[in-house]
Amino acid sequence: MVLDVIAALSLIVWLYLLLARGGFWLCRERDDAVPAPPVHWPRVTAVVPARNEAECIARSAGALVRQEYAGEFSVIVVDDDSDDGTADLARRAAEGRPAGRGFEVFRSRGLAPGWTGKLWALKQGVDVAMASPNPPDYLLLTDADIVHTPDSLAALVSRAKDRGTALTSLMALLRCESFAERSHVPAFVYFFQMLFPFAWVNSPGRNTAAAAGGCMLVRADALTQAGGIESIRSALIDDCSLAKQLKAVGPIWLGLTQRVRSIRRYPDFADVRHMISRSAYAQLNYSPLLLLGTTLGLALTFLAGPLLVLFGEGPARVMGALTWTLMAISLQPMLKFYRVSPFWGAALPAIALAYMLYTLDSAVRYMRGQGGHWKGRVQAGASQS
Repeated sequence: MVLDVIAALSLIVWLYLLLARGGFWLCRERDDAVPAPPVHWPRVTAVVPARNEAECIARSAGALVRQEYAGEFSVIVVDDDSDDGTADLARRAAEGRPAGRGFEVFRSRGLAPGWTGKLWALKQGVDVAMASPNPPDYLLLTDADIVHTPDSLAALVSRAKDRGTALTSLMALLRCESFAERSHVPAFVYFFQMLFPFAWVNSPGRNTAAAAGGCMLVRADALTQAGGIESIRSALIDDCSLAKQLKAVGPIWLGLTQRVRSIRRYPDFADVRHMISRSAYAQLNYSPLLLLGTTLGLALTFLAGPLLVLFGEGPARVMGALTWTLMAISLQPMLKFYRVSPFWGAALPAIALAYMLYTLDSAVRYMRGQGGHWKGRVQAGASQS
């Protein structure tokens, strides 16, 4: 009887997720169709925070300065105390850029108290951009591991102008080549969409707000109105925090894309674990109660069905099989988007178990004073430093 109840609850959860949570799993919010270009192209400045990004910065900066954009466009790379030649590599990548295309490397020294590293670098870059004689209308906040196709900026601006958004963000296509990446990356984006259904994010009538920090086109006046980067200075999950601030100012839009790609490598499982556990506990506001609830919720949602198939009987096993089938089906659109085998859908319970363990690891690291560790900095709870 108890197993039947657990099986029924798990099945109900999946029926809700598939039928009533914004169609998150269908991957319909995409930037495939580009709106008509605006009559006047606004001025845009890209700000790229870069800390020890020698592996990626040349491709990233080179793609930015060669954007096929008809308006005024400049790039500011903020070298965040790098010691691996990031600044020189960025400058060399920008050589031979189109005439009139502005480019600058700004050297950041030290981290201001109460700030996370990326946000302190972004704030300095934004300040430089807005202090110019002709400040930009839009700021493209993009990461040093992101490579834009030549039409990326024009497509972003066209969408922003068409929808009148304060924030237009694209979920970069993450690298998905190693076994660790293929087993984790599609599920990572899938889980993000489950937490923040893109259709709800894009609806002005809903409070749901999210963004993908690798690519955010922000209207400059909206950022000022929202309180600037300072308003989220200690946020570890800075993209969603900024999206929340900006949605209070105006509409926002978030979608999947093939135009913006991350080239950061996660060759083995330790790299993936670190990427996820760095901020997983921050998503739960560092709350032990939320951690407990999340762990139990993940167990009911992703583990109960398969376990009942293996060890249950009668109606519990039947409902468990149906639940497992539904979750495998739900991952198929994302697997297709990433062009990986559809058989990964059946492995979703095991992948979810790994993410559960990464979240618990994130909590343990935070309690040991190692939360948010990134390139030599421990950043969780920066506001308390």
